[in-house]
Amino acid sequence: MKGTNLIKQMSRRRVLRGMLGSCAVTVGLPLLDCFLDSNATALASGDPMPVRFGTWFWGLGMDEKVFVPKTLGAHYDLPEEIAALAPVREHVNLFTNFNAFRDASPNLCHYTGWVISRTGVAPASNDDRPGETIDVTLARKISRSTRFQNLTATATGDVRNSFSYEDANTPNSAEASPLQFYTRLFGPDFQDPNAATFTPNPRLMLRKSVLSGITDQSGSLMKAVDAADRSRLDQYFTNVRDMERQLDQQLQKPTPIAACVRPAPPKEDPKPGVDTVLVGQRHQIMTDMLVMAIACDQTRVFNMAYSTAQAATSKTGYEKPHHTDTHEEAVDQALGYQPINSWFIRQSMASWAYFVEAFTRVKEGDGTLLDNVLIFGTTDHSLARVHSLDGVPMFTAGRAGGRIKSGLHIDGGGTAGTRVGYTIMKTFGVESETWGAQSNKTSQPVSEMLT
Repeated sequence: MKGTNLIKQMSRRRVLRGMLGSCAVTVGLPLLDCFLDSNATALASGDPMPVRFGTWFWGLGMDEKVFVPKTLGAHYDLPEEIAALAPVREHVNLFTNFNAFRDASPNLCHYTGWVISRTGVAPASNDDRPGETIDVTLARKISRSTRFQNLTATATGDVRNSFSYEDANTPNSAEASPLQFYTRLFGPDFQDPNAATFTPNPRLMLRKSVLSGITDQSGSLMKAVDAADRSRLDQYFTNVRDMERQLDQQLQKPTPIAACVRPAPPKEDPKPGVDTVLVGQRHQIMTDMLVMAIACDQTRVFNMAYSTAQAATSKTGYEKPHHTDTHEEAVDQALGYQPINSWFIRQSMASWAYFVEAFTRVKEGDGTLLDNVLIFGTTDHSLARVHSLDGVPMFTAGRAGGRIKSGLHIDGGGTAGTRVGYTIMKTFGVESETWGAQSNKTSQPVSEMLT
């Protein structure tokens, strides 16, 4: 083990210990190189309505023949694969003919496309997590004072199915159980903003300012490690301070929020499995809870995944899961596309429509919750059968407090799809002249979507 005597004295448990009042405090450390060998309009308070950001993911793209509208702008037509968007079309922007450029990196099937759309950088390998995902960037900007800086959920039933990360060592695991998600959001630690009385939670009081109990030791450690580990520790302690800030927020009486209503808990988790019926049920339950958590201002940044990139969703009575079908189903010569694959995509789009519509059902100020939200919908490929990165479709939904136009079909003309992410970050006030790397680097917003 390398480093100074301080490092040599540390146990393999990699913890810092200190005192907070009369209580012992133990805080685990991240894995460091030195541990390795050389190998509406306003709130009731008068403040403006908060603007939130979220992402939604579906796997295996689309088939251009039955997905891409023939008309541009408002009131775009709805081909078969996106027909389910009819009730929410006025709220949804569809982006087509935008490309993901891999440059000298390989086309990592079902990985390269979504990483580029969410980070602006083509990954060099399946283990490469370049940059940080856009939700993490925006969470630091708009969600540092809420109970949760970022909420991530999946309808797949698997906590590993997340499309959000800070770096290669820090993925944001997804909530996969509706029952556990409810407990986390609306269980004992939930502070109802509309309750007549407020009593600080004593358990939260004990957690608050944990970092102060190990301040001296953390400072010594920062001086003892090399530059790479100092960077990791700095990020780590920043995250701990964010947790302190969130705990402090929970120990203050929240501002009343008319839209916030504590929902009834789900009776049970849906059956395990990847049949589209079960996935759809989980998606609806998780969506409804997530929407109310946002309405209650528990977070201002969120993620939802309908499926994995290599979507394993299945169809009752059909022997192949979606991903296998994209490669083995023959193209119907009369239709010009793979009908079962298209059926799976249509189920995805029905769930996307449900997700968007759920935000419209919550009244907020003079409008709905969706008016004060911007949701970024992404996928991994355009035509999954050939793992195409050309014309990868994207969506946005909502108006970001009036900053974004909605209800448009926008053709990118073969330009970088990172233009959408760049526009989103500028909309939320991120000060950056460019976003992305190499051919995906852009300073050109999608002006058609800006008010």
